[in-house]
Amino acid sequence: MARSVTAFTCTACGAAHRKWSGRCDACGEWNTIVEEAPLSEGPGRGLGAQRGRSIPLGGLNANEPAPPRAPSGIAELDRVLGGGLVPGSAILVGGDPGIGKSTLLLQAAAAFSRAGTSAVYLSGEEAGAQLRMRAQRLGLTDAPVRLGTGTALRDILTTLDAERPDVAVIDSVQTLWSDAVESAPGSVAQVRSAAHELTTLAKRTGVSVILVGHVTKDGQIAGPRVVEHMVDTVLYFEGERGHQFRILRAVKNRFGPSGEIGVFEMTGGGLAEVANPSALFLSERGQAVPGSAVFAGIEGTRPVLTEIQALVAPSSLAAPRRTVVGLDGGRVSTILAVLEARCAVPFAGLDVFLNVAGGMRVAEPAADLAIAAALLSAREDHALGPETVFFGEISLSGALRPVAQAENRLKEARKLGFSHAIVPIGQKVDGADGMRVDRVSDLTNFVGETFGAG
Repeated sequence: MARSVTAFTCTACGAAHRKWSGRCDACGEWNTIVEEAPLSEGPGRGLGAQRGRSIPLGGLNANEPAPPRAPSGIAELDRVLGGGLVPGSAILVGGDPGIGKSTLLLQAAAAFSRAGTSAVYLSGEEAGAQLRMRAQRLGLTDAPVRLGTGTALRDILTTLDAERPDVAVIDSVQTLWSDAVESAPGSVAQVRSAAHELTTLAKRTGVSVILVGHVTKDGQIAGPRVVEHMVDTVLYFEGERGHQFRILRAVKNRFGPSGEIGVFEMTGGGLAEVANPSALFLSERGQAVPGSAVFAGIEGTRPVLTEIQALVAPSSLAAPRRTVVGLDGGRVSTILAVLEARCAVPFAGLDVFLNVAGGMRVAEPAADLAIAAALLSAREDHALGPETVFFGEISLSGALRPVAQAENRLKEARKLGFSHAIVPIGQKVDGADGMRVDRVSDLTNFVGETFGAG
């Protein structure tokens, strides 16, 4: 008899190990490795001599129509989905606890049902009375959404197969349990099994399944990473609890552009759409002060202007603090090193604080020039022009590199009243009517021209 192979899996990141250990080598978490039963036991693991069914093959030039889409009526949600909901698609929505995932999806289910798309909302975390109280608070009691509660995967699959709604919301995948898997709900095996079965149901019946996923302390969706590969779309609901703005970001989308964002505002009546996020993020920007620079960025297909704020102060610590909110800390450290090495602008003995106003997160390299401008403005106590926007990537040599979609960035800036832009020297700009565009070759010239140093 063939020997049974025991596998060990990390419950935090899903990494597989050959033996148990106290610390996961992949993610560094302690006491997260558990024993996982193999998928099949016994000597008959192979497929045997029985022949399978032949898979029909086709060419690349087949003329197939684009998949139909069901719009929800919530423009920001439809934008992130790529134009609406595709029948038979599987969508995974993740976000921090209390960020508003359940509120968003309950509003989405109501919007779909009001638009003529049948919707079912199944919750494993809240009772039916709690869901109805939330619907009453949000003003959704007139929407023909059918509610249900339960955590048994077999019962949920049977219900969806019998009802065949157009869209089904499952809140959340970590609460589901399958009687075919011998582990606790929320474990790697249970989450993987539930996601696989629900995705298979979506493809087989045409029901669009929306799964809610919990996240770890690092912001990643809890459970095995293979779940994100199974589904068609992965959405992250982001935002700071101290801000009223929420960002719905498409990390993966097989039916639309990835990186697209939808902006919402948390109000007493639920989540409200923000049609012009640039104006909202800059609404609290007052008169020009040192340490403030406006970045003209691109999120997906949408230009978004955000304010980058910097504060530089003398430090009494042996190792000065570097606090970054909404930006990549490694990227900021690189820019500080380039300013010191190439421009002779020291930051030793100085605490540096950086923040993106409004709770927005910026990961685009094009923000390098705006970050450098905000840092230099704070260090020199020199306010930048309130009508100026910045974008450009900084190389390790200090040279400025051009970025994509400059026309869309300038068009959005001009629409919001900005009249001056500072861009890399090689940047091709067409259609900058009404805006003065200054091109800078490298960071040293930028420091000398803007701050009179370098």
